[in-house]
Amino acid sequence: MKNVLIISVCFLTLFTSSCVDKSNGAKPVARPNSPYYQTAIAAKGNLKTSLRLPAQLMAYQEVSIFPKVNGYVKEVLVDIGSHVHTGQLLMTLEAPEMREELIAAKEKYARSEADYSISREDYSRLLVASRTSGAISPLDLSATKAKMSADSSFSNAEKANWGMQQAMNSYLSVTAPFDGVITERDVNPGSLVSATSKDALKAMLELKQIKKLRLTIDVPESISERLKDNDTIRFTVSAIPGKEFVARVSRKAMNIDAQYRVEKTEADVDNPNEELKPGMYADVNIKLDGNDNALIVPRSSVVTSTENKYVLVVRNKTIVPVDVTTGNQDLDNTEVFGAVQPGDSVIVNANDQIKPGTVL
Repeated sequence: MKNVLIISVCFLTLFTSSCVDKSNGAKPVARPNSPYYQTAIAAKGNLKTSLRLPAQLMAYQEVSIFPKVNGYVKEVLVDIGSHVHTGQLLMTLEAPEMREELIAAKEKYARSEADYSISREDYSRLLVASRTSGAISPLDLSATKAKMSADSSFSNAEKANWGMQQAMNSYLSVTAPFDGVITERDVNPGSLVSATSKDALKAMLELKQIKKLRLTIDVPESISERLKDNDTIRFTVSAIPGKEFVARVSRKAMNIDAQYRVEKTEADVDNPNEELKPGMYADVNIKLDGNDNALIVPRSSVVTSTENKYVLVVRNKTIVPVDVTTGNQDLDNTEVFGAVQPGDSVIVNANDQIKPGTVL
């Protein structure tokens, strides 16, 4: 019975060694009465991979249109889904009191201009008469000049007031600031709108430009520098399965979010057929080239602690931890950067339970 047990143990040892020898470049490191770990060789390589990130489509331009003056809605010429062009009339308001104020301002300006004209004529005549010695006292000439200056200033003020009233009345006609689509409408003819009450917080219309969209992506800090302006990226949306769209990186925030360690990046998307809509979620596929200076090791060789990342290297039959940073990854391997040398043996399936300094 004892002989059978010995043979079984030997067979198990041979079977284990055979399995290890057939693994992907890994080899066992073992000594009598020492721990047994599987290892792999760190090698130079270029690990190309891709990264999928969530993103969102937004209108290239959008605006909420609020009332600038108090009044009643006279006419609404658009509705949800209406395509509009720059300068197109969207709606009109009416405010009779503003019309009256405009007329009054115009009349005040006309009167002030007439007063200034008379003052100027008086001063001109007195100035000519003053050339005759003793005909006009200097005091009268100075008083007339001062009155002319005062009338001129008053006339300019009334002109400015008239211009302001004209500008305020122009707000009764609401026009589109750019080409786009009306996406919200919250008023109807007869509605009272106010620029000063709590209702002013509610927009009358929402306008969005959708022929061109922004694709907003939160790019992780670790790869943000690899994504450059004008780089082409591809994305899909769940609403249109089976179709891939193309965009170009246009803007980067140049700032890393302190909480999430990401950089906000935008790509412009041409949308001439209006297939895509603002608010859609997208999946972005970013192609990442490998780094020629990297070493390739199994992903399971990298141990991540609360303080750092490291791999366990076998040097002189002793386990040595080596701090590394990681780059591209795929399902099996990862790029590492640090004091690891090409040809180093690293422990596969490493963990923080393996004690540095262990002799193999």
